[in-house]
Amino acid sequence: MSVVKKVPQRQCIGCGEMKNKKDMIRVIKTPEENIIIDATGKKNGRGAYLCKSVECFQKAVKSRGLERSLKVSIPREVYEELEKELSGLEL
Repeated sequence: MSVVKKVPQRQCIGCGEMKNKKDMIRVIKTPEENIIIDATGKKNGRGAYLCKSVECFQKAVKSRGLERSLKVSIPREVYEELEKELSGLEL
């Protein structure tokens, strides 16, 4: 009897689509209140998930989805830094 492992699903805060957790980027607020991209998906902190596309990131910025998910207001510089990192990750 084979055990089928359930793939964790997460909702993109940009487009609202449910996708596999592995296919998404996790943005976290660390206990020190820093906003960073968690490439491993295992760091401590409150997380929010985004598709690997700049469009979804821009939607999340526009709708303030990232701020709502992380329960913190995010300065413009942090958004710019995240966008730069995201551009490097985009497939």
